Amino acid sequence: MAHSAIDVIFTGNNFARILDGLWTSVWISVVSLAVGLILGTLFGILRTMPNKIIRFILRLYLEFFRIVPTIVLLYLFYYILPRSCHIDWPASWMAILAFALWVAAEFSDIVRGALESVPLVQKESGLALGLSPTQLFRYVLLPQAMKLELPATINLATRVIKTTSLLMMISIMDVIAVGQQIIEANNQKYPTAVFWIYGLIFVLYFVIDYPLSLWSKKLAAKQK
Repeated sequence: MAHSAIDVIFTGNNFARILDGLWTSVWISVVSLAVGLILGTLFGILRTMPNKIIRFILRLYLEFFRIVPTIVLLYLFYYILPRSCHIDWPASWMAILAFALWVAAEFSDIVRGALESVPLVQKESGLALGLSPTQLFRYVLLPQAMKLELPATINLATRVIKTTSLLMMISIMDVIAVGQQIIEANNQKYPTAVFWIYGLIFVLYFVIDYPLSLWSKKLAAKQK
């Protein structure tokens, strides 16, 4: 029975479908991270500014995305937002919007912390050289902050990749949704197929996330 069940993975185009579902999860993660990191960098810089109103608004923005569960965000952006704002985007792009805004919120705090961690002497040296505030950020603060924030950024990327497992809740054919379809189609004949399908999905996620986790730990160790 066990050997027959594992064969379900390679029956027909099941394995190719699983890889296609994994690709869906990966490209949504990559695009979400790309947009979110850009916005997060901007928001993080603004959070270091002396304007209390901007800082307060961005703090509320951060807390909103930290408090609200990700599944609720996906439902909000997939079901409620399109109807309220008459937006007719595919489910994948609504998911990207939700993930990107979440990434931007989390990354803004990483950027803020990294910028504030740059030694004061570096800031004073830049100002002493006659750099403008914009030049100070561009040539002094941001390059040093990027090194400090990289481990946390990689950890955020692994969280985003893992959280894409919720995409099936808004009808996106990610790797979990594909796996579930295969399990349901073969459940009566091969009831133990569930262990092999989800075992394969575990391995695929592990192969993607574990190297990133190791990279983050090595970078963090170098900074100590």
